[in-house]
Amino acid sequence: MVALPKIDLCGHEVTRLICGGNPLSGFSHVSDALDREMIEYYTMPNILKLLDDCWGNGINTFQSRGDRHQMRAFLEHRLVGGQMQWIAQTASEFRDIRANVREIAEYAPIAIYHHGTHVDNSWHRGEFDQVLGIIECIKEQGLPAGLGTHQPQVVQYVEEKGWPVDFYMCCLYDLARGYKAAPAAQQDAYAHDKFPAEDPAVMAALIRQVEKPCLAFKVMAASRNCDTPECTKRALRTALESVKPTDGIVVGMFPKHRDQVAENAAFVREILQRA
Repeated sequence: MVALPKIDLCGHEVTRLICGGNPLSGFSHVSDALDREMIEYYTMPNILKLLDDCWGNGINTFQSRGDRHQMRAFLEHRLVGGQMQWIAQTASEFRDIRANVREIAEYAPIAIYHHGTHVDNSWHRGEFDQVLGIIECIKEQGLPAGLGTHQPQVVQYVEEKGWPVDFYMCCLYDLARGYKAAPAAQQDAYAHDKFPAEDPAVMAALIRQVEKPCLAFKVMAASRNCDTPECTKRALRTALESVKPTDGIVVGMFPKHRDQVAENAAFVREILQRA
C-alpha cells in the first residue's frame, strides 16, 4: 500500500494520519468498562497486528506513552522487521521524568513530547516554567522536543517566551480547564471530561497561527464522533480542513468491532486527494 500524504515533522516524513496510543494503554476517556475492554483486546500480539495493519494501510507513524509496556511493543515490532515510526509521550507516573526521557531515547523514537495533562497541571499549579527543563532534556537526547496540551493559552505562552519547542500536540477539546487527576487516582475521573462543540474551532484557529508543526488529537472526541462511518469521515474531514497542510492528526484506533485502521486510512486518502 502506498503511504498516505506526509508532512515534515522535524526532518522525518510522517503521514498526516498518525495512529494514536490511548486505546493501547486502556485510556478510553469514556468509561471504566471501555478501558477494560481495550486492555483485554490489546494484548501484545494485537498491538503488533495494529502496527502492521497501519503500515499496510499507508500509515507510517504511531504515537503512544513512553512506558515500559509501549517501549517493549515498539521493540518487538522492530525486531520482526516492522518499519513504523514512534512518537513517544513522557509517562508522567514516573517519579523522574528526565530519567524516563533518557530511557525512551534508547528505543529510537523519532520524537518525544511532554505529556499534555502533566503540562496543563503544571500550568494550573503555577509551576509551568519547570516544563522547560523537560523540553531541554528531550533536546539533549538529540531528538525533536514536543509539548502536549489541551489549552490554547499554553501554546500562546510558550510561543511568546520562545521556548525551544519543535512541535505541539494539541487537543481539539480543552479537557484541562482545571487540575486533572489521572483516572487511576480519581474515581469517576472521566466524568470531568467535557467535549463542547465549540472547542475544536478555538484550538484549530491557534494551530493555524503557529508556524511549527502541530499534531491535533481527540479528533473523534474520544469515540463520540465515530458512531458510523459517515460520522468518522465527517470528523476526519473537519480536522484536516481546520489545521495547516503542514500539520497532522492523531487518531486512536480500536478495531475490535470495525476495521478502523482501513476505514480511517481510506477516508483520509480520499479527503486529501480531493483537497
